[in-house]
Amino acid sequence: MDIERRTFLKATALGGAVGLGLFDLGEARAELRTAKILRTTETRSICPYCAVACGVIIHTIGDKAKNVTPAVSHVEGDPDHPTNRGTLCPKGATLRDDIDNPNRLMVPKVRRPGSDHWEEISWDQAVAGIAKHIKDTRDRTFVAKNARGQTVNRNPGIAMIGGCTDTNEFNWLQMKMMLGLGVLYRDSQARV
Repeated sequence: MDIERRTFLKATALGGAVGLGLFDLGEARAELRTAKILRTTETRSICPYCAVACGVIIHTIGDKAKNVTPAVSHVEGDPDHPTNRGTLCPKGATLRDDIDNPNRLMVPKVRRPGSDHWEEISWDQAVAGIAKHIKDTRDRTFVAKNARGQTVNRNPGIAMIGGCTDTNEFNWLQMKMMLGLGVLYRDSQARV
């Protein structure tokens, strides 16, 4: 029996279409998803991108042993979260790629004045440097009294904006700290 190539391809396509129509692939897709997140640790978090604060579930592989580095295997929308109810925008759906990006900075870096490159520093050096800059700026720009002689204790040289994924408690602490420094220009994306 001699079958032409075109006839063979038509029959294969027709048979595939009929076969797919006869079988329900829903269970197979559910099994595939279950296999994908099997033996993972589920962590609920909030998407860091915009002020909507959608809930995400991050699945990591790793048995929490001493010398095992956990790796993100899957990110999905949290169906129990009231904001997004399990859906994610295209940017939120790519969160795994940002977490596992080889170009992601994992240590603090500083570019010294006049330098043409960034150098790695320790976390202690970074925190000490930030504290020094805040103290120097506050000392340089602090206003104790206004033109009328009234005590104002403000610092117009520093501004602060909180992130969209910060909790209300963290935003409250940020605002208290900024008030303590006399910072007038402060805001949080929690209100957006």
